[in-house]
Amino acid sequence: MLDRRHLLLAGGAALGAAALPAIGASRARTGDLFGDIQRRTFRFFWERSNPVNGLMPDRWPSPSFSSIAATGFALTAYPIGVKHGWITRAQARDRTLATLRFFWNAPQGDAPAGVSGYKGFFYHFLDMNSGLRFRQNELSSIDTTLLLGGVLFAGQWFDRPEEAEIRDLAAKIYARCDWRWFQQHDTQKRVSMGWHPESGFIARPWFGYTEGQILYVLALGAPDHYLDRDAYDGWCSTYPDSWRGSGATRHLAFGPHFAHQYSQCWLDMRGIRDATMRDAGFDYFENSRRATYWQRDYARRNPGKWVGYSRDIWGLTACDGPGGGQAPVNGTQRRFSGYSARGPVGLPDGFDDGTIAPTAAVASLPFAPEIVEPATRALRDRYGGAIYGQYGFLDSFNPSFTFARARVDQGKVTATAGWVDSDYLGIDQGPIVAMIENHRSGMIWDAMRSHPAIRRGLQRAGFTGGWLG
Repeated sequence: MLDRRHLLLAGGAALGAAALPAIGASRARTGDLFGDIQRRTFRFFWERSNPVNGLMPDRWPSPSFSSIAATGFALTAYPIGVKHGWITRAQARDRTLATLRFFWNAPQGDAPAGVSGYKGFFYHFLDMNSGLRFRQNELSSIDTTLLLGGVLFAGQWFDRPEEAEIRDLAAKIYARCDWRWFQQHDTQKRVSMGWHPESGFIARPWFGYTEGQILYVLALGAPDHYLDRDAYDGWCSTYPDSWRGSGATRHLAFGPHFAHQYSQCWLDMRGIRDATMRDAGFDYFENSRRATYWQRDYARRNPGKWVGYSRDIWGLTACDGPGGGQAPVNGTQRRFSGYSARGPVGLPDGFDDGTIAPTAAVASLPFAPEIVEPATRALRDRYGGAIYGQYGFLDSFNPSFTFARARVDQGKVTATAGWVDSDYLGIDQGPIVAMIENHRSGMIWDAMRSHPAIRRGLQRAGFTGGWLG
């Protein structure tokens, strides 16, 4: 199986797109910092997606294949651009139609090459131009789900008579997914993480508290080939090992913070509870608020003694890193990784090498604005143009990695921020655009709450209360 790092330098660069008016070199007033971040990050999706087929590169400016998850975030970003006047509705409609037409018409089949997907699902990475499977990456259940988040949002938001084709295509792309096929390998009816035509299903199913929540909600809510309640219960039965903290800090934990952000880009989890959360006495939104504080407090304590960590400089999630093997920090040999899942040590999938990803904090704005706002301003004020540029925050940086002569996977070592990534990653940029909007207007949540499949999936999973009532 090819992973993100192995594929980093392969594939074609994204085609150019109609550019927005240029923004000055970061002269945003502090009070409108989030507006500047959101607009710059939106421009990443508008200017770097392929206008012919709508595919979004995994990263930029490195040459890149397309990420279907990043494409789902692009579909989510376009209506936000319309709302703020950054593009016209007609522009957003045309790009969305190009995207949905591609995914509906893209070849499906069990052949190892010459197709884009199978059983209604799509390969994690596609060639930017042909849209066909890129090398031997997996047919991805979660990345297809994140694509569908954008597809379904587009189908809800474009509600005018002349936009009927968008609604029709969104419904057909979603209905085609055979969710039951993806659970046949597991006696507990859990969904596999992926499938390869060369070797079959990935043996590891979705388990423990992760971003898999939106996968199960969409799978249970599907009009055809939907999963039954036992699939969701089987997933939740693996929660016990995910609990951390006690009292007001007790929460279902996952180290990389994207697990708290991805599902809630589209799902409004405020005030609704499944059986697990009814027993816990709080909802998943509160769970993510507690997890966000855990991230901040971990950086404040800084058990690893990494450079730069503080109550206002924090954020660990899956992101690029310097690589470079081992090097001494404060007299101790430390291991530095390239692209990796990162999170507070002691949490599931926790790993810390001093690499900070701004998206971990910025995209948590709805959960805990009282700590995210000062953190975002501190990141921008302290490190300035070293980490903030054309499309907002670069993916990641590592103030502890100051070894100018060390070989790094990519990026460069700077005098002000240590190692700084050279790329923007679609799956890290996407939650920034979406969650700033959810915090400010609730735009995505409002649209998705009215989608019959979302309501149906949550109710089949046992959610009650709040807006579902």
